[in-house]
Amino acid sequence: MLFGVSRQRVIQITRRPGFPEPVARLIGMTVWDADEVDEWTRHNRPPRPTEGDEER
Repeated sequence: MLFGVSRQRVIQITRRPGFPEPVARLIGMTVWDADEVDEWTRHNRPPRPTEGDEER
């Protein structure tokens, strides 16, 4: 799983303004350009906690 989240969360993420447009819509799936999604993720995903960080 690319984002490490549920299918429902992926749907929410892909509907956000600014998320890349799909390159194709096929029966049962939508296809995005991986480089565009990676670029979007670098700028829009909060950093993950690193080892030793405590959740509060």
